[in-house]
Amino acid sequence: MYSSIYTESTVMYNELIEWRRELHKIPELGLELPQTVSFVRKKLTEFGIPFETKVNGNCVIGYVGSGDRCLLLRADMDGLPMREESHLSFASQNGNMHACGHDIHTTALLGAAKILKKHEKELKGKIKLLFQPGEETFGGAQAVMSEGVLENPKVDSAFATHVASVIPVGTIAYGTLTAASIWGFKITITGKGTHGAMPQNGVDPINVGVHIYQALQELIARECAPDKEVTLTIGQFSSGTVGNIIPETAVLQGTLRTFNSEIKQYLITRINEIVKNISSAFHAESKIDTLTDTPVLCCDEKRNEEIVKALESMNPEFNIVSGLHITASDDFAIFANKIPSSYFVIGAKEDSDTIYAHHNPKVCFNEQVLPIETAAYACVAMDWE
Repeated sequence: MYSSIYTESTVMYNELIEWRRELHKIPELGLELPQTVSFVRKKLTEFGIPFETKVNGNCVIGYVGSGDRCLLLRADMDGLPMREESHLSFASQNGNMHACGHDIHTTALLGAAKILKKHEKELKGKIKLLFQPGEETFGGAQAVMSEGVLENPKVDSAFATHVASVIPVGTIAYGTLTAASIWGFKITITGKGTHGAMPQNGVDPINVGVHIYQALQELIARECAPDKEVTLTIGQFSSGTVGNIIPETAVLQGTLRTFNSEIKQYLITRINEIVKNISSAFHAESKIDTLTDTPVLCCDEKRNEEIVKALESMNPEFNIVSGLHITASDDFAIFANKIPSSYFVIGAKEDSDTIYAHHNPKVCFNEQVLPIETAAYACVAMDWE
């Protein structure tokens, strides 16, 4: 039924590659994406698609179609603060990297926008094209939500995709309990600085931090059943500037991911107890700040099956598999917590003996995914009613 949509996207292949590579060179962070937004605005203008901006101009929302009902298509745009080591000819040189494929998502939604504008009279409702900042920092969805992205017109359903560097091209995965919740936190330990030759005169926050780190790992190993799917990661531990000074402070930042709200609240309570008691035992002070709190990404089963039928009619050769259930997180869950939503992962594995996962400085994504993801966005919109 929608095979022509896939054909149109494959015809755009070289154009999609050009867009993707241009975006890949300029990854930007968080809620400040001026160059990326400029690129998106330029393309939407070329397509004749009206748009508005939110989040101080760092979010773009395009509009196609008309009608009483409205579907939101979301693509995230931000990168990561890491230096690229992919050795691609179009690798980023600005110290940041699109190590999670958001440049591909942005490109695919732009491609879908071009297709949908061509078929605008065939659409059965209003389509909002959301180019969202700040997914990596888990603040973008909430920021655009607070500025009314689900209103005027009221959004009835939402759809998003994510590419996967470890899944073969042509495979599309979906599920209901799709991605874990995430509680992001920052632990600040305050000790007493002193000369490194006289540690007895100070309170070493690094020592306190090491004990807290070990205790948090033991918390998962000894207080969480293996089948509860809980992940606690400390991704930053920073303190001090030179080797002969005991510093004043140490900072640990991490994430807690779960699929169960009761377990999540229990562990947050225990983390606070552990940090407080260990700090007290070593005569240090500490505080915990919540950096993000995003729910489990729960997708609507009925919408999922409708989308699967549409994608199968578009190209029966796609390998569409159910049961997607990952401990990664996505702030698209903010939307899914409000309206019926679907989140599909699309394979972008390179033809190589060495494959790297997301958030690795060497990760590469197979550009053959571009027409597939583009067609998926367009197909879902064409099928919406």
